[in-house]
Amino acid sequence: MIIFGTKGYLQQLAMLTLVCGRCGNPAAHALRKKTTKFTLFFVPLFPFSTSYATQCTFCGAEERITREQADRMLSGDASRAR
Repeated sequence: MIIFGTKGYLQQLAMLTLVCGRCGNPAAHALRKKTTKFTLFFVPLFPFSTSYATQCTFCGAEERITREQADRMLSGDASRAR
């Protein structure tokens, strides 16, 4: 019997001050990276899915972003990230 599956990992990369696209308030946004890994016998082997998102701490709205946008936000150029 072979036991396999997936497991998700959520990593917070940074806290950024941005203007929320939903509520319009300048608030802190958590920049997060979600990675899903293939597991065999409960041992994570390799990632097969990665996504990035920001979440507003004021209203809770979450917006998915690309890896390039996340890299620009981490480098400090948040004005061109959105």
